[in-house]
Amino acid sequence: MRPTNEPISATPTTRVARPLLRMRWEALTYLHWDVDLEVVADLLPPGLTPDVHAGRAWVGLIPFRMAGIGLGPGPAGVARWLPRGVPLPQGTFPETNVRTYVVGPDGGRGVYFHSLDITRLAPTVVARLGYRLPYCWSAMRIGRRGDRLAYLAERRWPGPVGTRSHVVVEVGARLADHERTELDDFLSARWSLYVATPRGHVLRARVDHAPWPLRHARLLHLGDDLTSAAGYDVSARGPVHVRYGGDVDVAVGPPRRVA
Repeated sequence: MRPTNEPISATPTTRVARPLLRMRWEALTYLHWDVDLEVVADLLPPGLTPDVHAGRAWVGLIPFRMAGIGLGPGPAGVARWLPRGVPLPQGTFPETNVRTYVVGPDGGRGVYFHSLDITRLAPTVVARLGYRLPYCWSAMRIGRRGDRLAYLAERRWPGPVGTRSHVVVEVGARLADHERTELDDFLSARWSLYVATPRGHVLRARVDHAPWPLRHARLLHLGDDLTSAAGYDVSARGPVHVRYGGDVDVAVGPPRRVA
């Protein structure tokens, strides 16, 4: 495995002073499974290797709401260190992504996305063609009743058409400091994302936001095909780690090629 020179930290390892995008992630839930390293490694592009906790690689199903996407620095009052930015049309929608955790060729830690299902067709096409991110167009809903949250997604394009995910969780109390585990931070405290270009180059974009206000969560229902469509046969055995992440305001830096 490639050695990493980045620590696991609940706070950003590098601040994004001049973000390319700003947004808010809302009502986010984490479902995670541990998997064999070889399974993840076979699904990664050259240049990326699985990041490991307790000798295992990890795959996540992450439903949430993407809100207020805008170009450049964020609006005053959302985060004081971000001046006013430019909002984008259709900038709020549900999303469910399937992701794993990787070490890049530069030794950094980050997220690698296998799929990102959203309800907006135009951003899906732009992201797939322009940024090579595996966005998919889906019908999706998020519902809440008291402490219970339900997420529903059904893929429309590019396929497999009809692939579904239905998650229902009950949100509990905020994690106390002594309850927050190394695994919590390994899975949630990720301050960059990696993407591979068709020419084999690896790009990294930095991510900056306040620490996640993690809460306990209990899984009430899971019927998921998105992880299977991404190449992971995990949903039948249920996730081993479930948390509610809540809401954070986010700045994302521009993607830069890494050696």
